[in-house]
Amino acid sequence: MSRSVGEVLRQDAALLWHPYASLSEPGRVRLVRGASGVRLRLDDGQGGTVEAIDAMASWWCAIHGYRHPVLDRAVRDQVAEFSHVMFGGLTHEPAVALGERLVEITPAPLQHVFFCDSGSVSVEVAIKLALQYQVARGRHGRTRMLTVRGGYHGDTFTPMSVCDPVNGMHSLFTGALTEQVFGPQPPAGFDRPADDPEYLAWADALRAVAAEHRDQVAAIVVEPILQGAGGMYPYSPACLRLLRELADEYGFLLILDEIATGFGRTGTLFASEHAGVDPDILCVGKALTGGYLSLAATLCTTDVARTVSDGPGGALMHGPTFMANPLACAVALASVELLLGQDWSAEVSRISAGLTAGLAPAADLSGVKDVRVLGAVGVVQLGGPVDLPRLTEAALRRGVWIRPFRDLVYTMPPYVCTDEEIALIGSAITEAIAEGN
Repeated sequence: MSRSVGEVLRQDAALLWHPYASLSEPGRVRLVRGASGVRLRLDDGQGGTVEAIDAMASWWCAIHGYRHPVLDRAVRDQVAEFSHVMFGGLTHEPAVALGERLVEITPAPLQHVFFCDSGSVSVEVAIKLALQYQVARGRHGRTRMLTVRGGYHGDTFTPMSVCDPVNGMHSLFTGALTEQVFGPQPPAGFDRPADDPEYLAWADALRAVAAEHRDQVAAIVVEPILQGAGGMYPYSPACLRLLRELADEYGFLLILDEIATGFGRTGTLFASEHAGVDPDILCVGKALTGGYLSLAATLCTTDVARTVSDGPGGALMHGPTFMANPLACAVALASVELLLGQDWSAEVSRISAGLTAGLAPAADLSGVKDVRVLGAVGVVQLGGPVDLPRLTEAALRRGVWIRPFRDLVYTMPPYVCTDEEIALIGSAITEAIAEGN
C-alpha cells in the first residue's frame, strides 16, 4: 500500500459515508487487503492480516465467491473489446445473449428484458411499467401499489414507498413518499398450510384491502416467499398464490421482487416456483453478476410490453446512462452459466442441511427468539436489538464475517462453501451469540 493503514482508515472516517451509518460518529470499518474463494483478507491493525469466511456473500451477491477464474476471464475478455457504450441506438452481444438467457430461465410468460443499474432501480422501473400499463388501459385512477407489511424493496424513493412504513428503514421519510396501500404481513412459516386459521384470517383481511382499493391499485409488489432486509421472514407459498388470484380478479399486475431470492437462494431457481406462480413483472439483481458489477433486470410479459409501448409516450420512460453495461452483461452471463452448469440445487440443499445443523444449538441460548433456515439462508432471531460491534467482532475472532441488523444474526453464504466452512459459520454465529449472554 502507498499509504499506511491508519491513514486510509482516518481518511475513510473523515470523508466516506457507509451504508446506514453516521458520519459524525462512524462505526468501525475494516480494511480489505484481498479476497479469494469464500474468504476475505482483512488488515488486523497490527501490520498483518486475518482471513475470514464471508458469510454474507457481500450482501448476498457473491454466490461463486471471489476471484473465480471463469468470471475473471469474462471481465478481461470484454475489457479487451470495449467496456461501455450507450444503449440508446446501439446494442451489443453481451446484452443480447444475457437477455436471451434470462428469458429462458425465468417463468415462461416473461419475454422482454429491461436492464437496470441496481436492484432498487429495477423496482423503480417495474412500478413505472405498472403505472404506464394502467394509463394505457384507460385506468387513470390506478396510481398506487398494493403490498404487505414487512417488505423491503430498495433505497430510492419509489421503492422506499413500498417498504414497511413503520418498522422499515425508511420511516423518516413518511409524509414525503407516495402513500401506498398496505395489507397485513403474511403469517410466518414457509410450511404453514392453506387451511391454517392464521392464514385464513390473513387471506380474508387481504381480500378486503384489495376490494376496497380495487380502482386505485395498479399492481401488487412483493418479495416472494422470503422478505429479505425487512426481517429475513419466510411465509407460505399459499400467500403468493392468493396474491396472484387477487391480481387476476381486479386487473392488477403482479410484480415479484426476486432481487434477494433469485438464482437459487431459497432452494428453487426463483422463489415464485415454490408457489407455481408466474408474475407479470419480475425484478432480479444481486447474484446476477456473481457480485462483480452492479446490474439488475426487469422482465415483463408481452402483454405488459406491448400495452406500454402502444400507450401514451410510446415507450417505457426510463433510460439509465449505464444501462446494459457490456462488462456487467458479460460477467452476468458467465455467472448464470456457471450456476446452471452445476447441480446448484444439490449445493443449496447441502448448505441448507449444514446451516440447519450448525445453527440448531443457538435455539437453546437465552435471548434467542427463533432459529430458521430456508434454502441457503440461515437466521437466528434475538429477543431484542443486536449488539452489532460485539457480535461482528466475536464472529470475526472465530474466522467468520457477518453483518447482523435489527434483531437478526444471519448468513447467506456463497454456494461454493465447503461443508467444513458451513459448519464453521454455524458454530461462529452460535458461539458469538452465546458469548454475549
